[in-house]
Amino acid sequence: MSESKVSKWIPRKQGLLIACIVGISVVDSVLVGFDSSLMGSLNVMPSYTSYFSLTTTTKSLNTAVSYVGGATASLFAGPVVDWRGRKESIYWSALITLIGGVIQGCAQNVGMFIGGRFILGIGLGLSQVSAPTLVAEVAPVKWRAFALGLYYAFWGVGTLLATGVCVPSVMCMIVLFFVPESPRWLISRGRNEEALEILAIANAEGNADDPIVLVQFKEITDTLRWEKERELSILQAITLKANRKRLIITATFSMIVMLPGTNIVTFYFGDMLSSAGISSPKTQLEINVILTSWTLVVAVIGSMYADKVGRKTLCVAALTGGIISLYILAGLTAVYGESGNKSGIYGTIAMIFLYNASYAWGITPLTVLYPPEVLSFDIRASGMAIYTFTTKLCGLFVAMVIPFGMAAIGWKVYIINASIDILMVVGVLLYWVETRGMTLEEADKMFDGHKHSDVPDLETIIEGKGKIDVSVLIGESVSPVVSRSGASATKGKVEKFSD
Repeated sequence: MSESKVSKWIPRKQGLLIACIVGISVVDSVLVGFDSSLMGSLNVMPSYTSYFSLTTTTKSLNTAVSYVGGATASLFAGPVVDWRGRKESIYWSALITLIGGVIQGCAQNVGMFIGGRFILGIGLGLSQVSAPTLVAEVAPVKWRAFALGLYYAFWGVGTLLATGVCVPSVMCMIVLFFVPESPRWLISRGRNEEALEILAIANAEGNADDPIVLVQFKEITDTLRWEKERELSILQAITLKANRKRLIITATFSMIVMLPGTNIVTFYFGDMLSSAGISSPKTQLEINVILTSWTLVVAVIGSMYADKVGRKTLCVAALTGGIISLYILAGLTAVYGESGNKSGIYGTIAMIFLYNASYAWGITPLTVLYPPEVLSFDIRASGMAIYTFTTKLCGLFVAMVIPFGMAAIGWKVYIINASIDILMVVGVLLYWVETRGMTLEEADKMFDGHKHSDVPDLETIIEGKGKIDVSVLIGESVSPVVSRSGASATKGKVEKFSD
């Protein structure tokens, strides 16, 4: 047996490795969520608004500037993640976020506060490209939805942490010691033995003879070879017809994530409660903490069951629930917002909770799960950068426009938002493709018309309906470095290709 190419820090037990992969999603989620959750809490604190003498404009700018930083980072994040690797990019994102958080926390004036949030936004933008890409490419298929679903499920934990942005940044750096590099990125750099070992640990307790490992290794190598033989630049790859559809789905998904109404609740929860007749800052903060905890629980449950239904069904159901909640919220706010009627006010709060539950159950698990699934390897990092860029622009729009809309037309904003959400539902039904249960390489056939490897699909092997040939799968390009003892974890047989 050859010497292991994988760092000794990487767990050799499948369960421990998956826990570390999930850990990346969790701590990066806290890191990203702290920023937005913090502003939601600060915006209802009189001490914050009075210290910086905030107007509606500066309040919006303080909230929005991190999106400007994130959009700036996304312009170079794709090439960096492809060049330096997914893992190293996450490390730098955590360090940059740490620096920005310290500057923001020590701010003596508005300018320093804005500068810190801009740097913070750069770190968050880089992390939102690198972390989901790494998790998507390392996590086994059956764990991918749960691992990436948790990425935003723990988004609100930042609100519940009093210790600030430094803690999740440091935690992220620590967890990185125990997480391997993406096997797909390693194969693209010719490090096939290391990639095979990682696939074996993640999928079969280190058994490199397991059909699940062999099929995925062959799928990845064949697909990357096919992409390399085309000799396309990143610009040429992006403009291909199939890739244009991938990128259109990814870019427009940003609107579904950022513009269905959730950021009204996130950033301007205090304004919503004031419109509903609850003006006490103390009461608003108490409700905010309860809402955050409620959203966290629903999001975690949603992540656990994200693979039970298709991606399209999940998104449409979540948007529909949000549309209904927003229309009822608008009506209740219009009728009871200034009436002092407790039943009406409680009903208004209930609709906010139901809206958040609908979003957390369906959209939250898909936020960074669906984009990496639809993007092929050659454009995955760049596509995630485009997704991050459009997400930040949508967030910037919400942060700058909503406070003026709330001030001008109040509850009518909810009606406008809900009506736009109907168009989102139509778009998903007509344009999305289903990727549930597929490997990242198998998803290619949904766009290119065929898979770029002749091995059976992974589900076929798991069900024992396909047969494979070890010598063909492994080939001469790699000498297996993983122990070949132990029974296979699947029903697949090691023989010849067939369906």
